[in-house]
Amino acid sequence: MPSLRESLDYTPNELQFGTSGLRALASDMTDLECYINTTGFLRFLEMHEGVTKGEIVYVAGDLRDSTPRITRAVMRAVADHGHKGVYCGLVPTPTVSLYGFTHVHPSIMVTGSHIPADRNGIKFVKPHDEVLKEDEQQIKATVAKVREQLYAQEAGESLFSAQGMLRAPGELPPIDNGARDLYMKRYTDVFDGTTLLGRKIVFYQHSAVGRDLLPALFEQLGATVVTEGRSEVFIPIDSENVTAKDRAYFHELARKHPDALAIVSTDGDSDRPFVIDETGEFHRGDMLGVVVAQWLKADFATFPVSASDAADKQLTAQGIEWKHTRIGSPYVVASMKQAQARGKRRVVGWEVNGGFLLEGDLDVNGGKLARLPTRDAFVAILGALETAVSSGCRVSEVFNALPQRFTQAGLINDFPPAVSREMERRYRQDSPAVRAELERYFTPARGFGRVTSINTLDGVRIFFDNGDIAHLRPSGNAPQLRIYSVADRQARADEIVAQALAEPHGIFRSMQQAIEQDHKVASVLLDG
Repeated sequence: MPSLRESLDYTPNELQFGTSGLRALASDMTDLECYINTTGFLRFLEMHEGVTKGEIVYVAGDLRDSTPRITRAVMRAVADHGHKGVYCGLVPTPTVSLYGFTHVHPSIMVTGSHIPADRNGIKFVKPHDEVLKEDEQQIKATVAKVREQLYAQEAGESLFSAQGMLRAPGELPPIDNGARDLYMKRYTDVFDGTTLLGRKIVFYQHSAVGRDLLPALFEQLGATVVTEGRSEVFIPIDSENVTAKDRAYFHELARKHPDALAIVSTDGDSDRPFVIDETGEFHRGDMLGVVVAQWLKADFATFPVSASDAADKQLTAQGIEWKHTRIGSPYVVASMKQAQARGKRRVVGWEVNGGFLLEGDLDVNGGKLARLPTRDAFVAILGALETAVSSGCRVSEVFNALPQRFTQAGLINDFPPAVSREMERRYRQDSPAVRAELERYFTPARGFGRVTSINTLDGVRIFFDNGDIAHLRPSGNAPQLRIYSVADRQARADEIVAQALAEPHGIFRSMQQAIEQDHKVASVLLDG
């Protein structure tokens, strides 16, 4: 009798961790692969987090077509491993995470966040915290053992077909609305129906999993909510890659609703916010985080190195201690925990995508805003809106009062990961030779000054003497290379990104060609 591995009629692609969670093509996320990884995570919890058999595991998902199938595989793994899976339905990622943290149970969210519809992902969350980077190696080790054991089973005895799918997938259980209710209570316990009373909010729904929950929550806080743009087709909108089409739509909504306080939205799993002011201008998450930190009277803030340097300037001016991290919520969580251990008491963090995190309970507005050390969109949106309302000004004026540096971001697809790794290797030292090498691509003809310094905390962040910043960073789990820009004018920030991404002779492709040519020459020399 052949083993399960021998019977598979495809070549499995093992799931890999990105900046936060597992991500892959949905076609590679077979039931078998999702089952293996979920079981490995549960074993990790039992070995390292004190979780015992029979405990509850909360499970939820987003609105992608592949999510129900993957969720069934996850739920089956939870049950087969001796735990009680509680299905929380299609709700935002922070909703199910909060439910887990509050009741000290692990949670699992099936979501690809903002990435295209043909992809998906799984985010594992421990009973108290997100999975941190140091946890990933231990999870990979338990996953490898589970994989070995399942692959060795006789094919005829396996739960899985030759296509890696459950032979009897079953149905998802009835939805437990506890996660949804608790998430709403987190805010309604602190803010009442007068918070946004008489204010009109436009909510761009698209295919966000929180497209009904969050408008309902705004209404409980007194707002009049008008919904726009609901889509039954998944839209991979990304708060770090707002396109010209997105911006045009935001301005169209502002013209349509001139009496709105703001236009707001989230990404696919509703943990990344979109705040668009009354003029139709989108405000990036790095400066949104500053507004929310001030609103919450933080004494410590931490956020990734890819943020605008205007964030650093404003926090310093406000007397708020801050620290840069590598990109990804696990690094932000680790930095928050370190600050709290040093005695900081109002510790916050955020990512450039706008997802906002709280390490501890905070006294706010006469109530207690519960700890939520994972990305949350609603608190960020609420912070910006409530700041405007309480100050008697417009949302645009809240952001115009901040230091005026301008940012943009974008990414190029089909960029070989091997080339990205070589770029990071070549430019990891801040030396005269490396600066000179980079100036071959970031030239005066393209508007750049001389390179003054390089920061390699995460990717390659290049500082120029004319005030420009260009930050190159490979994707953690896709053939993509991102760029973040900072400049004194929005047009210049946009131009830097456009120059990097231009096809076929932009900065990124020129760097790729040079590296690949060097490898060809080296290969010829070795062969000779």
